[in-house]
Amino acid sequence: MGTSKERWAELALHPVRIRILRAVAGARRTTRELAELLPDVPQATLYRHLAALTQGGVLNVVEERKMGGVVERVYALPAGGAALSGDALATATPEDHGRYFTAFVAGLLAEFSRYLGRRQVDVVADGVGYQQVVLHLDDAEFARFARDFSEVVRPLLNNEPGKARVPRLLATIVLPVDEPTAERGGDDDTA
Repeated sequence: MGTSKERWAELALHPVRIRILRAVAGARRTTRELAELLPDVPQATLYRHLAALTQGGVLNVVEERKMGGVVERVYALPAGGAALSGDALATATPEDHGRYFTAFVAGLLAEFSRYLGRRQVDVVADGVGYQQVVLHLDDAEFARFARDFSEVVRPLLNNEPGKARVPRLLATIVLPVDEPTAERGGDDDTA
């Protein structure tokens, strides 16, 4: 993507823009389709965010269709997707990561709030789940886990929207956790 990590974060890490990028991921979407997918976003706001994402190179106009007297744009993600590169993530400061993670979590909270705002919520039937587990893995085990997880998910990313397919958000967070110590209130073998 031809934009710096700071500019990318400024452009993409906004709750409405995250939703736009998610709606376009793996598909080509017209402005009308995006408005239908994001009915709670006012049309003027949608157009403003689409313009900013397009001007910043985070989103591409891949086609323009003449519909009566109006030109309808079709949007898609650039070939590299809408994500920071590994290099950009590796060189990000702790403050950058704090902003990125805050935006990530804010996006998850917004999606979950929208889900809870539906007329009917059935977490079991809808397949909703959230949990935290701690895995004790050495570096080789963790590398194998990451590879295996990617192998399971990668083919599913190519699925096109369809009548029987429900869009499901999968979010992952992996980070090391501190071991409990006696000073932090953990188990103390010397007691």
